[in-house]
Amino acid sequence: MKALLPVALVSALCSSVVLAHDAGDIFVRGGLAVVMPNESSDDVADSGELELNNDTQVGVTLTYMLTDQFGVEVLAATPFTHKVSTKGLGEIAEVSHLPPSIMAQYYFGQSNSQIRPYIGAGLNYTIFFDEKGKGSTLGGTDVNLDNSLGLAAQVGVDVNFAENWFANASLWYMDINTDVHTVAGTFDADIDPITFMASVGYTF
Repeated sequence: MKALLPVALVSALCSSVVLAHDAGDIFVRGGLAVVMPNESSDDVADSGELELNNDTQVGVTLTYMLTDQFGVEVLAATPFTHKVSTKGLGEIAEVSHLPPSIMAQYYFGQSNSQIRPYIGAGLNYTIFFDEKGKGSTLGGTDVNLDNSLGLAAQVGVDVNFAENWFANASLWYMDINTDVHTVAGTFDADIDPITFMASVGYTF
């Protein structure tokens, strides 16, 4: 009996530490989000397409479970800032944006599972601001990007590690199309980033 006691205690602890993604639950996730643009654009003054670098910021999501398997999630983040360049001209601008998104989600497995993968689809609205012309080409000139409304999709997984607490990893795709207005003309650009987010969540 003494030999079985530690096994029984571990089993009891593991059985009590499960996810609580039940109907009516609310949970938040917070962590780091890396935006990796997958851009393409019109040719800019015979210098190549626009290129944007990656950026990492704090991301937060809020989810409400409509049922044990269907949820609605809202994504918010601190502003992302990207350097904009072309191969021929180098850095020509800097732009910041916020990408609020809303997703309908489906969670696989049982509501009391320790690991719950999920998929989601919805809409993203990207707000561009604080655009700045840079370098010898556009330095000191006005640069403006139109806001964008597009589709979004995600895959992710929650892994419980303590009562009400879980770790999360998710991958997002956002369809972002914008017109870039400069003194050199207007250029169509598809940014279409992949975003990876690693976070910790809490269930209420």
